[in-house]
Formats: sequence, structure tokens, C-alpha cells
Amino acid sequence: MSKPNWKNRTLWTGDNLDIVRGLNSESVDLIYLDPPFNSNKIYSAPIGSEAAGAAFKDAWTLDDVDVAWHGEIADREPALYAAIEAAALTHSKSMKAYLCMMAVRLLELRRALKPTGSIYLHCDPTASHYLKTLMDGLFGVSRFRNEIIWKRQSAHSDSKGFGKVVDSLLFYGPPINKDAVRVPLNPDYVRHFYRHKDELGVYRLGDLTASEPRTGESGKPWRGVDPGKTGRHWSVPLTGDYAKWVEENFIPDYRSIKGVHARLNALDKTGLIEWPSLGKVPALKRYLHEGKAQMPSAIWADIKPVSAQERTGYPTQKPLALLERIIKASSNPGDIVLDPFCGCATALVAAEHLQRQWIGIDLSPLAAKLVVSRLQQTMGIFYDVDHRSDIPRRSDLGKLPDYRTHRHTLYGKQEGCCNGCGTHFPFRNLTVDHITPRVKGGSDHIDNLQLLCQACNSTKGTGTQAALKAKLRQAGIIQA
Repeated sequence: MSKPNWKNRTLWTGDNLDIVRGLNSESVDLIYLDPPFNSNKIYSAPIGSEAAGAAFKDAWTLDDVDVAWHGEIADREPALYAAIEAAALTHSKSMKAYLCMMAVRLLELRRALKPTGSIYLHCDPTASHYLKTLMDGLFGVSRFRNEIIWKRQSAHSDSKGFGKVVDSLLFYGPPINKDAVRVPLNPDYVRHFYRHKDELGVYRLGDLTASEPRTGESGKPWRGVDPGKTGRHWSVPLTGDYAKWVEENFIPDYRSIKGVHARLNALDKTGLIEWPSLGKVPALKRYLHEGKAQMPSAIWADIKPVSAQERTGYPTQKPLALLERIIKASSNPGDIVLDPFCGCATALVAAEHLQRQWIGIDLSPLAAKLVVSRLQQTMGIFYDVDHRSDIPRRSDLGKLPDYRTHRHTLYGKQEGCCNGCGTHFPFRNLTVDHITPRVKGGSDHIDNLQLLCQACNSTKGTGTQAALKAKLRQAGIIQA
């Protein structure tokens, strides 16, 4: 992991692909991105709103996509490109174009994310299943935690099917901080299940057994009750909130008690077991105050749409509560949050409220003005934002020598052949070129250098290597 090569509260205006390429590797703790959804719509803010003038097209064709991206993905991640090709066959060329746009950015975001970091990709059913395939390939199936369903509105008429009222968030990373995101129990749930009361309070009845019989102590009768007769075995809470509550309030050494029958005796002696009629299986008393907060499920229906007080008029604005839950779940105070499609700054405002560091990127200068305005309104008129439009220079590669000093090494590595047209040339006829140009975030590291002949170097200009190859194929100089 490396130190950031930017300062906290930095906002870039520009293409996030170029800017993320300039970020140090493994320097970000949490990434939230809310990119275009390929919804085939044009979004604009209402006249008179704070975001008036901010607009973007969310309809993609192959003409919208740099031809170089195709080659870059195919070269770096052939399996990923195969998935994109499959989407073109099963959906459309528009989906292929959209996924190419997303894939090149996700490749760089993966590099910038710490191994211990998390990423949340906000999308909707238009492309969520295709994006899931990309994310599995890039971040690993083992790091997938949830597809979170957010109910973004309560009603929506649709003449062709059921109302489209949900978005998805694809979450990859380590386990979440559960205690940071607990929510109160649903009142309807409390009324329905917590129907009993004694001197300790309101409670519900919970199981003391689990499915399948056992041959050990947990399968043997206790107090005249044989769980094996109903195909079950004794199962007493030893971890989690209940065990912690019991130990803190009633039985100081509860979690260290050995043997399931001994734990049952301790719970019964304390009055935490309810006995029904003779011969029936007893139940565990679960009090309301020991379960006063619960983990949200992967369906988030409790976070309402953007309120009138919060609304800026920016297209596709998300509520602050949504981002606060994500940031609490997957980061700690002081961690770095990146939003590469920051729009009207909801993620940045949430990060600031929660004492996280943040950086944001947006293509639109109007969006950048809104970000600064909103943060100043929220945090104070003298709130300082470092607004930049340059490409950051990576500092995690160490002090690099002049890139031209690598000519001899590259000549041997390429066996004297131009890395564009493939023609063999004398040493003096080859020049050192940056595979990803420096103006696009490329470094002087030897891994980003190659030798090209004068003609190929001129053809490539400030474009990428994949773009050069595409031009050479179109000219018939190299084969596809």
C-alpha cells in the first residue's frame, strides 16, 4: 500500500480514467461509484434549480467509445473482454460500448483500491447482471459480499411490467463493520413477535434446539426433554448479541461455560428459559432491550428518496442517508473515500460528516461548481476544496531515471522490433514512447515504456497503444 499523491478534499474536473491512472496504487480505502446506467435517457437539471445546466447523455453507441479501450481490455484482461463480447451478442452493441467504458475504469479503480478496501458500484437492472460479471472478474468472486437492493421510490407506473422502483449496489470487499450500521427493530415486527412480558421486560420466544439429531451431549435429554424425538438437538447461543447481553447482565462467565447442558442449567437458573406444558420443548426468552438494534438486510427499503430540503436538482441525485450507511459499513474515521462520478457531491458530503478523507472526480465543470457550492453550504463558507483539472503524477514508483535511459534495455527486450508495426530496425531508428501517455496519467516506469519507429510514434501521438494498433490495422500495416 502507498501514500496518497493528493491532499484531502481534492476535487478534479476531467475524465476520471486519466485522473485515476495518475493515482498511486493501493491508496484508497473505499470507492463508491454511481456511473451512467445505460438507460437510453438524457438527464438534465430543472431550470431554476441549484444544478441548472448540469446534464448528461446516458445512451451509448460504439461511436461514443474510444476504439483504444477495446484493445486495452482485450490485451490486459482477455476473459473480461470475452464477457463483454458475450453481452454484445445477448443484448446489443450499445451494451458492449457501455461495458467497455466501465471496464477500463474499473481496471484502474482496482489498482487504486487497497487490498483491504471495499467498492460499491451503483447500478440498476438495465446492466446490473452484466456489470456483476465484470466485477467478479476484476475483484474476485470470493470478495463479493452482497447485491444490495435499494427501494428508491414507493410507486412507479410501467405499462409493460411491474413498477421499476429499485436500484442495485454491487458490494465487494472485506466484512462490514456491523455495529456501525445497526438500525432499530421494525415496529410492526416488535408488535407481532414481542408478545410476552415479565419483570425483566417485553420478550419473544426463541429456539433452544437446531435441526438434525446429534450423538453427543447436545443430542441427549435434558430435564426430561429429548430433542432427538423431534429430529433435533440442543443449540444454546454462545456467540453474538444474546450471549454478550447475558454475560454483561446476568452470568458473568456465561461464554466460558463448558458443555451445552451446563449452559442450559445456567440460563434456566437465571429465569431466561420459559417452560411450556409437560413434555414440550422449552424456549429461550429474547428480550427486546437485548435486540434493540438489528443488522439491515440486503434490501434497503428504509432509506427514503432525496428529500425536498436535500434536493439540488441534479439528475440522479442520491440521498445522503444511503451514502452514510455505505461509508459507515466499509470504512473508519480517517480513511480515504473516492467517488469517480461524484455528480452533486453526496458521497463527499457524507464522507466529510463522518470524518473521512475524500477525493472526487466529475467530467462536468458545472457539476464541480455544484460540488463546491454544496460543500460550502453544508460545511461553512470558508470550507476549503482543492479544485484541480490536471492529471496527478504518481509518486509510488520511486525516483525514476530519465525514461530515455531505458533505450538499450527495451531494444533487447523487443529484439530490435518496433512495438507498433513489428518491423526490425537499427537501434538509432527507434524512439522511446510511453504506452499510456503522460498526459493521460502514464508514468516514466519501464513497464510503461516501449520502442517505436518514427512512423508509428508519429501515428500514435498522444493516443494509447491500443489506439495505435487499431490505426495500423485499419491501414493494413498489421493484421487483426
